[in-house]
Amino acid sequence: MVDQDSERRAPRRTNRGAWFTAIPLLAFIVIAYVAFAASGADFTLPRFEPALPSGATWYISLGDMLVATSLFLLFLEVLKSTRTSGKSVIDHSLSLVVFIACLILFLIWQPAATSVFFIIMLITLVDVTAGFSVTIRAARRDYTVSGTD
Repeated sequence: MVDQDSERRAPRRTNRGAWFTAIPLLAFIVIAYVAFAASGADFTLPRFEPALPSGATWYISLGDMLVATSLFLLFLEVLKSTRTSGKSVIDHSLSLVVFIACLILFLIWQPAATSVFFIIMLITLVDVTAGFSVTIRAARRDYTVSGTD
C-alpha cells in the first residue's frame, strides 16, 4: 500500500520552461536583424577578416553571421518539429506568424529589402514547411490502423 504522506511529499514535475520551447528560434534572428537595421548597421561591411592557410582572407560580415546562425537555428527547429504534442502545433503556428511578419517587412520596410533579409525570410519559410511536414510524417508513423489486413 502506498503511503499517502509520501505521495504528498513527492516532488511534482513541472513544465516551467515548456512555454519557451513553443517560441520559434528564428524569431530571435528576425528581431536581431530589425534591431541592427534600425540602428543603421551595414550588413555587408566585413566584421572579421581571418587569414586562411591558403593565404586568402575570408571577409565575414554581419549579414553572413546572421544567415549562418539562422541555418543553425533552422536545424534546431527541424529537430523540435519531430514532437507530436499539442505544443508542436503552437510552435508551427508561431513559425508561420514569423514568416508572415518577415514577408510583410520585406515588402514594406526599406531596410529589410536586402538579400540577407530575403535569405532569412526563405529560411523561415523552410522552417514552416519542414515543421508541418515532419510533424505530419511523425504523427502518421505514430498512428496505427488496426483491423485492416
